[in-house]
Amino acid sequence: MKVAIVLNTSWNIYNFRLNFVRTLLAKGYEVHTVAPHDNYTHYLEELGCTHHDVKMDSRGANPIKDLALMFELWGIYRKVKPDIILHYTIKPNVYGTLAASLVRIPTINNVCGLGTVFLKNNLVSVFAMMLYKLAFRFPRKVFFQNPDDLALFLNKNLISAKSADLIPGSGIDLSHFTPAEFKRNETFTFLLISRLITDKGIMEYVEAVRKLKSKGVAARFQILGAKDPEHARGIKLSIIDDWIKTGTIEYLGTSDDVRNFINQADCVVLPSYREGTPRTLLEAAGSSKPIVATDVPGCHHVVEDNYNGLLCKLKSADDLALKMEQMLTLDNTTLKKFGENGRKKIEFEFDEKVVITKYLQEISQLQPA
Repeated sequence: MKVAIVLNTSWNIYNFRLNFVRTLLAKGYEVHTVAPHDNYTHYLEELGCTHHDVKMDSRGANPIKDLALMFELWGIYRKVKPDIILHYTIKPNVYGTLAASLVRIPTINNVCGLGTVFLKNNLVSVFAMMLYKLAFRFPRKVFFQNPDDLALFLNKNLISAKSADLIPGSGIDLSHFTPAEFKRNETFTFLLISRLITDKGIMEYVEAVRKLKSKGVAARFQILGAKDPEHARGIKLSIIDDWIKTGTIEYLGTSDDVRNFINQADCVVLPSYREGTPRTLLEAAGSSKPIVATDVPGCHHVVEDNYNGLLCKLKSADDLALKMEQMLTLDNTTLKKFGENGRKKIEFEFDEKVVITKYLQEISQLQPA
């Protein structure tokens, strides 16, 4: 049986779906990956996948490019003839599903997050909803990563209830992210892991840092993640350079393995505007780290206020600074308990084995087209 996995980057497939791909291959499925070529494509091929390059601009909405993407995917699907196609991320979910419908191949979609388009009420958001409603008539199953996103789609009649289901994000490998022995740093250390785009609350984080420093709060404030100035909401390099030069934040660059950075921090911060199920927070909680995050869909499903972290108001640097200061002043017993609670929550709710099992069950029910 041929299974096609379609995403916006090969990096995403390798880093977030690796064990799922391995499981499919071990069970004898012929796995085809479809994504733009990047430094991780050859790793997928070494695993045993057949890879198909595709041109996909995940940063913006260009109707001509998006239409070209749909027909490029249609050509791949028509040639490969997979028995089932698994779509992840926005453009594969929409244009990949429409392409698959033209060749009558069943699909399973995964709404990893809604992006900023659903945070606004304008023509772009209306058009996006129309596209989702058109495309989501066809999938056999659509997995949502949090109940808020599912409820939004149901309330707006973008999907039928019978084809929708919930999964705990992409889950994480609990054997890969393990708790480090608790040890509070001499200088309390906050870590934000994210691409440097405004939607992740980077500006609020930096403003909160400035507020704390102006009060004389002694702590380290770090950011780990890729600069992305070409993104529509990317932060300018000159602004980031100024943060670094003035010592406002410590910029740690990028890393393929975030575990050591998480283990060396005292608290992980994510003041994001909206998420599906944020991988960063799953990894932090799985590593028994307390968290400060925004009280928004996605984040508040991983972080329970005063249980494994603290929740702050959306787009409020003042409240973020307040919650970060509260975290810093907690005693070691409470900090350790927050971390332990986070690990328990991840073990119970977000083990990637749950996600893999759900996919295997759906795939097994689908007969070849």
